[in-house]
Amino acid sequence: MVIDMRVKDQVGFMHDVSRQLAGSLNVRRTVLTALHLAVPEVGDWVLLARFEPGGGATLTAWDGTTATTATVASLSVALARIRRVGQTELLHVELDTDPGDGLASLIPDAAMRAAAAGLRPADVLGVALTAHGTTGGALIAVRGQGRGYDEPDVRLVEEYASRVAVTLDSARLYEERTHIANTLQASLRPPVLPELPGLRMAARYRAAHERMEIGGDFYDVHGTKDDVSVVIGDVCGKGVEAAVLTGQARQTIKTAARFDRSPAVVLAALNDVLYAEGADRFVTVACARLRPAERGTHVTLAVAGHPAPLIVRRDGTVEEPEIRGTVAGVWADLSYREVELLLAPGDAMLLFTDGVNEARGQNGFFGMTRLRDLLAGYAGASPETLCEAVEQRVVEHLDGAAHDDIALLAIRSGD
Repeated sequence: MVIDMRVKDQVGFMHDVSRQLAGSLNVRRTVLTALHLAVPEVGDWVLLARFEPGGGATLTAWDGTTATTATVASLSVALARIRRVGQTELLHVELDTDPGDGLASLIPDAAMRAAAAGLRPADVLGVALTAHGTTGGALIAVRGQGRGYDEPDVRLVEEYASRVAVTLDSARLYEERTHIANTLQASLRPPVLPELPGLRMAARYRAAHERMEIGGDFYDVHGTKDDVSVVIGDVCGKGVEAAVLTGQARQTIKTAARFDRSPAVVLAALNDVLYAEGADRFVTVACARLRPAERGTHVTLAVAGHPAPLIVRRDGTVEEPEIRGTVAGVWADLSYREVELLLAPGDAMLLFTDGVNEARGQNGFFGMTRLRDLLAGYAGASPETLCEAVEQRVVEHLDGAAHDDIALLAIRSGD
């Protein structure tokens, strides 16, 4: 009966462990949760070691009251053996010797070793944290006098460590994937907009809500101080494939513009390159060429399946150029039409992706009418203010709903 109750308690403990570890995708939070759950069931003092590629480890210990952390450049003997073969290590500490000497084989940090020795331990148990065939760490559990580890206890700790290892590995992979996604996403946009005479620029980017996938929205600015190309676009799809296509589109546009800055020529070159690749994916782009005019900035504009930018005149008038064009990458031998316009001093041009006008909240799509009405109230405002106002109003419209990536690029002609 005593054994049955013990088994029942252990089953209940493991059920609670699974429930509390489930869904954690943050490495640090997972480590702390695992340690908190382990005391006192697994041990009176518990250490979780996460192995580093260089041979050291990050250590986090918990005594039921206080968490301590440390890093070590090399592993203790038994800890290194656990990393190498994944075998459980059980150390029986002799009371008539200094327990710190024996503990050194499993606990590589001196301060943590002293804390564990203060419990006058009877047993110290080291169990591998192995997930998907890889040992990424170890769980070291210490029990004081009168609470050694028998065979059922060891099996319990091994099962506990197995569940912790899987959760930690999932959290690690999620964080690594998020870092890769963020790095790739950032590479799709220039880190700093250039300072150009007679022009002022600002941009904003807001990643899709509750999504880790890499988006396909991008913007770019390149050229010389008196002949500048600005582009904004959106690639079909998400993920790494979209990031690759976005990088290809940006590079193609930049290369084509070195030979001819005509937006129509640039978009035709982009279409030819993407179509020749046969990737069965398309890109929408708005491309504008900016050159100094006698009073203001001369703009040559072409689009490939992308919303035309909006022109915000200094008097509050908002204009949408009559320009259309086919998405790039689907049909061969396309040509694009250009329109010419002038940004007078104080006028602004806002380029945006469909994450703005197609943002869908409880009252439907944000739409072009709302966007034009909003911009009319910001006539004469700085590009930074324009971008901030649009982003804020779109987010308010969404009211927490999921949305696509939002990219904005505003240019104002100098006074």
